[in-house]
Amino acid sequence: MPTRYRYTIEIIPEEDGIGYYAVVPSLPGCFSQGKTIEEAKKNIKEAIALHIKSLKKAGEPIPSESAEAYKTVIEVAA
Repeated sequence: MPTRYRYTIEIIPEEDGIGYYAVVPSLPGCFSQGKTIEEAKKNIKEAIALHIKSLKKAGEPIPSESAEAYKTVIEVAA
């Protein structure tokens, strides 16, 4: 049975307003996109699996993310 990994992803609307960009902050260089949020989620899952396989093949450590990760948005005036 394969090891299961858990990662926080960010889904950001594309600048042109068509589609979404997905990124995994804990896995530098791991990103994907999709026309809908659901498609972006599906595609980033595939990208994460491929990224982890690549790291394993290269003998690199697999980054983990704290189960207690907390993410929020704040606004700052400067």
